[in-house]
Amino acid sequence: MADAADFRRIVLSFDGVAEYPHFDRRAFKARATFTTLAPDELTANIKFAPDEQALKCAVAPDAFDALDNAWGRRGWTRATLAALSEAELRAALEMAWRHGAAKAKRRSRSP
Repeated sequence: MADAADFRRIVLSFDGVAEYPHFDRRAFKARATFTTLAPDELTANIKFAPDEQALKCAVAPDAFDALDNAWGRRGWTRATLAALSEAELRAALEMAWRHGAAKAKRRSRSP
């Protein structure tokens, strides 16, 4: 079972990650925010690609649940820390960190 201390240790071990306040939560970003920790430190919101979110929620519905709003439709997913092993949490956070650390693709401009 993972907890908030595991979450912080794992997420801050990734290259270029900074922690900052975000409303009542703690947020973590590389180039972009990819996860936030709830004030009660029992859950975290993690940003997946929509297909990754669907897979995580299907495979481990006790651990992952899409947020029930527009953010959820964009891939933001609630993770219940106690329902995850440390390895499962690390895999989920690394997946999100890769998206958050990636350079934004430049849109080509039509003439």
